[in-house]
Amino acid sequence: MKGKTSAVKHWVIKMNNEELKIAERVVKYTNSNLFLTGRAGTGKTTFLRQMCTECKKRKVVLAPTGIAAINAGGSTIHSFFQLPFTPYVPGSVFKKETYNLRKQKIKLIRSLELIIIDEISMVRADLLDHIDATLRRIRHAYDKPFGGVQMLMIGDLQQLSPVAKESEWAMLRPYYDTPYFFSSKVFKACKCATIELRQVYRQSDSMFLDLLARVRDNTADVAVLAELNKRYIPNFQPKKEDGYIRLVTHNAIADNINQKELNNLTGKAYTYQAEIDGKFPEYSYPTADILTLKEGAQVMFVKNDPEHAYYNGSIGTVTRLDGEGFNVHLQSGGDVCVEPMEWENTRYVLNEETKEIEEITDGMFRQYPVKLAWAITIHKSQGLTFDRAIIDARRAFSHGQTYVALSRLRTLEGLVLSTPLPQSAIITDWNVVQFTQTLGQNKPAENELSDMERDYQMELLDDLFSMESLKKHLNTFIRLLDEFHRQMYPATYANYRNWTNETLPQLETVSVNFHKQYDRLLSGNETIEHNTLLQERLQKGADYFIEPLAALAKELSETTLKTNNKEGQKRTDETYKAFTEWLSQRLKMLAYVSREGLKPESFLRYRALVFAGLDGDDDIEKTRQMARQRKERIKKSTKKIADASDDLKYPQLYEQLRVWRLDEARKQDVPAFVIFNNAELKNIAKLLPETKEQLGMISGVGEKKLEMYGNTVLEIVNNFVKNHKIDRNWGG
Repeated sequence: MKGKTSAVKHWVIKMNNEELKIAERVVKYTNSNLFLTGRAGTGKTTFLRQMCTECKKRKVVLAPTGIAAINAGGSTIHSFFQLPFTPYVPGSVFKKETYNLRKQKIKLIRSLELIIIDEISMVRADLLDHIDATLRRIRHAYDKPFGGVQMLMIGDLQQLSPVAKESEWAMLRPYYDTPYFFSSKVFKACKCATIELRQVYRQSDSMFLDLLARVRDNTADVAVLAELNKRYIPNFQPKKEDGYIRLVTHNAIADNINQKELNNLTGKAYTYQAEIDGKFPEYSYPTADILTLKEGAQVMFVKNDPEHAYYNGSIGTVTRLDGEGFNVHLQSGGDVCVEPMEWENTRYVLNEETKEIEEITDGMFRQYPVKLAWAITIHKSQGLTFDRAIIDARRAFSHGQTYVALSRLRTLEGLVLSTPLPQSAIITDWNVVQFTQTLGQNKPAENELSDMERDYQMELLDDLFSMESLKKHLNTFIRLLDEFHRQMYPATYANYRNWTNETLPQLETVSVNFHKQYDRLLSGNETIEHNTLLQERLQKGADYFIEPLAALAKELSETTLKTNNKEGQKRTDETYKAFTEWLSQRLKMLAYVSREGLKPESFLRYRALVFAGLDGDDDIEKTRQMARQRKERIKKSTKKIADASDDLKYPQLYEQLRVWRLDEARKQDVPAFVIFNNAELKNIAKLLPETKEQLGMISGVGEKKLEMYGNTVLEIVNNFVKNHKIDRNWGG
């Protein structure tokens, strides 16, 4: 028996799954929100954990319940955002003390790039809107859904559903069509890609898969029920060694069965008390805090063994026990000496020294990782996988409950129904059906995915080089000067007015033209980090804008504004602080690009630190000096020949070089631009280098490329020159 973590154990091998590939690209290389769904056993949780490991964006993992959060390795939504459990009415405002977020948590939230929410089907519409409102407020991004943070929402709407008490729903009904997250205001307003995973790894029996699909989609007719009810075995009494588990609809039924079975055992009972340190809410206990066992008791493991002896969901029988512990014989074979294990109640914080998001443990629960398991509720079986189970779903009372129970089994042969399955037990919410029918409309096609990736890159560049934010800050600042300080500080007012009327328009013109340049340079197939010409332009652009913005920052730092008007002074201080903070952030990011270029992954990480105020103080004057020195070196350098890619003189040679590059890229299994980008090949085809020294003078051709490909490239060029009897004019 294996839990969620191992149900798709060989995820990497399965990466020929197109849906998983698309989901990975959306999460890693775009800023688009994504709803990832799929039936049970399609690998949703494994993908989540893969992204936690591989995606370098600054992120947190959240879930709607304590158990779900612990299973996902994250925090609950309410604890992370310090949200009240009361319903949220769109547009309502809670008292300031309701949120009670510390400065460190605020910094963390402002630095986030990605939020992953597991079991999104359990998130109520008003809770998602509350998350949206909180992120917009904390990040000062009121015009962006979720405050500009990318959202990865994972879950199967045909399984767990949100809880909405009648009194709460009476308050929310005027604002929402349904309690589900897809009825939230923010989900309807924002663009959200949707990917449905279809390949099931948990079950391989095609007939069983079809039966499950019919139950899930509420298309189970008489024939489907008849086939399932063939697994009804009246008065079925399994052998103990077979390790069947009973799945029932209500806690009381499960408790009664387990207690009855435990009482039927004649051996001595031993009780094991959990150790609980710090904060660990009772509703998040992964097993009983007071665990009573006897020899012969059937138990289920509720945690994965680090040594892989058992998994979350493994079933076994207690074979030996005393006051110090016990052994379990696993149904899958083998005996285990069970040791206590620990669960942590975690929250996220920013480490001020390392500047990384870290998990802080608020509490610890230490107990033997088992629970009595002759019977468990269907709800608690969510996320588990069994080889054998006895299911009583006749009293199913909620959407998806029967499907969850049946889909826990690997095979139809492992299923036993203790009562016939009636049609009434298959409950489906038609709001979910209607929504899921539209899922395919939001799956991004290849061209849409490429556009999303490019849009993300353009968004990064526009955020950095647009002057719109500067214009807003300046206009707000000048209006404040005009209202409260013009008479006392006429020279200061004149200086900033002149800056707005003279310098700002010049910067806006350059910014608009620069936007056209990098828009054109991004239109090719090369990614931003491998586009040599674009990187050069971006560094030069950063150098250009640093000069006037640094001068403005210096002038601001020397500006003192005082007034006897208390309201005016308060507004002055707030406006001045917001302006100087924004300008400092922009200068730091420009300085970074000036030094390092703009590789999205590393730039995003640095930008997040800047927004969180955790980057340290950049020496802008030093950066300005370095930029000036680089300009001088470029002017004086004769090592590199300028870009000659325009006016392609020998297209046949260029095509030969492209064919060779493609063949080389295939041999190395790398993108073609890693060998040479298009601009470099065009330069070679025009300038016709004869020696390695000349080849090395072409922009973008460094020592590594010379060493790896120099002889081959020169052979192609020299043969072309010889065959076409071309008189070389190097560099001409």
